[in-house]
Amino acid sequence: MTATDPAMTALAHSWSALSLLHGRIESRVERALQAAHRLSAREYSLLDVLSRQHDGEGGHLQMRQVADAVVLSQSATTRLVTRLEDRGLLQRYLCPTDRRGIYTEVTDDGLRLLEEARPTHNTALREALDRAATEPALAPLVHAVEQVQGGGARRLDNGKV
Repeated sequence: MTATDPAMTALAHSWSALSLLHGRIESRVERALQAAHRLSAREYSLLDVLSRQHDGEGGHLQMRQVADAVVLSQSATTRLVTRLEDRGLLQRYLCPTDRRGIYTEVTDDGLRLLEEARPTHNTALREALDRAATEPALAPLVHAVEQVQGGGARRLDNGKV
């Protein structure tokens, strides 16, 4: 394939559409979370990922795993953790079995903020997807996003399809 190959051109257009959809969703979610909760989309994502940790096997995430989950570098993730720790939303603790390991958990204040912000996040996400679904170039991507949840589309507005 060459850069002028029709298949490559179609692939580039598809990638542009995906990038556009992502940008619109992120922008809408960011504005909504900042306005209502003084929380960035990245901060929300970090709180959400860390809130899902558990005491079972593999239930506590190392910083590298957290960075992968929130799609940031380890250094950017560490800075984000520090910022949320300074706000009292996260706290770090030593691994009980390996004193070299440091983990991060969501505090009660962080869990409270996350639960308050979740409806705002979900509403903004739903609005961004609904708006994008009206555009022919983005509608197939919206449909694909809605199908990713195992078992088909699960709406974010109280689970209604």
